Amino acid sequence: MTGSAVPLLPLDAYRRLLALARDLAATLELDTLLQRIVQAAAELSEAEAASILLYDPQRKELRFQTATNLSDKLQRGTRVPLEGSLAGLALRRRRPIRRQHAHSDPSHYGHLDRLTRIATDSLLAVPLIANDEPIGVLEAVNKRSGAFTDADEEILTVLGAQAAVAIQNARLFLEADLIAELVHEVRTPLGAILAAAQLLRLPQISEPQRRQAIDAIEREARYLNELTTTFLDLAALESGRARFHSEAFALAPLVDEVVQLFAAEIEAAGLTVETAIPPDLPPLKADRGKIKQVLINLVSNAVKYNRRGGKIRLAAYRENGRLAITVSDTGPGIAPEYRRRLFQKFYRVPGSEQRAAGSGLGLYLCKRIVEAHNGEIRVHSKPGEGTTFVVLLPLMP
Repeated sequence: MTGSAVPLLPLDAYRRLLALARDLAATLELDTLLQRIVQAAAELSEAEAASILLYDPQRKELRFQTATNLSDKLQRGTRVPLEGSLAGLALRRRRPIRRQHAHSDPSHYGHLDRLTRIATDSLLAVPLIANDEPIGVLEAVNKRSGAFTDADEEILTVLGAQAAVAIQNARLFLEADLIAELVHEVRTPLGAILAAAQLLRLPQISEPQRRQAIDAIEREARYLNELTTTFLDLAALESGRARFHSEAFALAPLVDEVVQLFAAEIEAAGLTVETAIPPDLPPLKADRGKIKQVLINLVSNAVKYNRRGGKIRLAAYRENGRLAITVSDTGPGIAPEYRRRLFQKFYRVPGSEQRAAGSGLGLYLCKRIVEAHNGEIRVHSKPGEGTTFVVLLPLMP
């Protein structure tokens, strides 16, 4: 703050900050928490927009995470340098930065203006620090009337202190939750590996038993590898550290790549695969690797939960300005009472564990990735006939 006098804030501002403190402390879902923080920041400072940039300690850089005017979620994860940005300057100095004409400041990072489609004039950046640990930066952009004041700075400083603790708590809760689930999930495969290893030590073991034990070790080790990869992906998504790389690409080659990954399993199960991707489809603009991850999860389920000698069909078509990608199987289907919970974290359809191992995270991860692309994922299923997953993604204009 400028000057020696501490501005006296209006009583309603203090009341709002007290109410926010309770609300933020009770919110443990990170995306929801960040959205509440930026909405409150814009309101309290009477700014045109507000945003949060989270600090990445490994890369020592900020990442643009959310804003009141963020229309394209793929903008999340955009790198913002500590050197060469006003947000970075606020975090490095660990004190608020105010600029009346930010666009003319040498430290202004203009790339964010292009991302948010707002030309930054006035700016107030407040560092988010919790337990002496840098968490990120809260920014308010373009005061609706006049310039940002000492009172605005004090309000956002108090809000920033509350926000930093809330973000840190949400991350700690997420990590503890994921660690507990990971420990629970790895016990079964580790037990199977240990039992197989002990069997191999027996001198009287037969050759068929030896092969079975080796197969069990290999199968459970593959599952553990898949499980830990899924947990790491989920942790990155939910902690706000996931990065998306948007590019234009054709869908048909990607579908072919995914099908080829499962060629051995498809042949072993006697399945047939049909693809129906129209050649005139416009390209997608998305993170190709992340969309591939979604398709891999869906095709993997179609293989694992299909009937022997069944069929898998991948298709695409336009639907109301969006691209619909479908993955269908001829498996046992899913009862209506289970379908509504399919995309919940750690949920598995009762009885599915007898057909294949799984963590209950694959579909939840698909949902998070698709929603990060401003898309939607649905499921249609009929018991005894099969299941179809539909991924809807925005098409390039």
